[in-house]
Amino acid sequence: FTVLFMYFTSLSTAQITDCLNLREQCINAANGCESVWNVVEDVCNISVLGNRCKAEDAIGCNRIIQVLADEYPEFKNCVCITDDFCSITTLLGKQCSINKDNISTETKLQWSLSALSKKPYTANRTCLDVNKECVEDEVCNKQLSLYLKVCSVNRKCNVEECQAAIRFFYQNMPFEVAQMMTFCDCIQPDESCHRAKELLHGKPCAVTAVPPPSCLNVIHMCEENELCRKKYTNFRSKCWRHVTKKCYDNEACLETLIKDDVPCSANPDCKAAYISNWGTMLRVECTCQNLPPAEQSLCELFHHMLHSKSCFS
Repeated sequence: FTVLFMYFTSLSTAQITDCLNLREQCINAANGCESVWNVVEDVCNISVLGNRCKAEDAIGCNRIIQVLADEYPEFKNCVCITDDFCSITTLLGKQCSINKDNISTETKLQWSLSALSKKPYTANRTCLDVNKECVEDEVCNKQLSLYLKVCSVNRKCNVEECQAAIRFFYQNMPFEVAQMMTFCDCIQPDESCHRAKELLHGKPCAVTAVPPPSCLNVIHMCEENELCRKKYTNFRSKCWRHVTKKCYDNEACLETLIKDDVPCSANPDCKAAYISNWGTMLRVECTCQNLPPAEQSLCELFHHMLHSKSCFS
């Protein structure tokens, strides 16, 4: 894995200050940046020896920092991890250029060595089988370990951090592998399979809220978050074109639709958009119980769009 670097001493005082200010702004923001930053610090796990800093897993660290730079582009000129000379750990390294083409190529190269990525997608896989195959595959297991480190049930759940980790997990694997994990299921009452499914799908931390929110609230909260709104817009356009074409964001119009009138495209673009919803509030389990009658039909439509697997059966 190629680590792009510059000597820390080449950073100007102004550049250092700018990056430190960005970090503080990120930590204090209410837009999800803090959660991604916390995952960066967790995954990168910087150890300092003398005047050097080193990430225990430089590859995983670079990948999660790429996620940070993709989601919050203001960081792209000042956060990257290098194994070279540094004396300040709050930047997690020195200023460097993030070459997306190089990082994308290296990620693909890692997965090209994975036996799991060469297996064609087959429907109706059990989550236990899929989980075992990931654990037995060196590349997949390394990605899974990073994600479970943040979302483990053995530590206090931070929902936003776990969601950031699961976004990172699913966006760094080939589409065929992501499909296997997303659409796996269990035959009752296989407890081992259900535990494996919970691990792969971020339960309970990333998707379970107590009490469960209404599906109307989930959509409204998503629309107030820039990252989630983009994913929801893409998901709706790729999977539910009838909704987009007929009503777009008009809830009064949406209320006139019933789920039987809303066909799902279920093509590869739709599946990719559905998978990209992992790690957002769109995957949080929601309910339509105890709502006023006037809100019931719209809520049920949203629940159908977000959680019905009939689209992919």
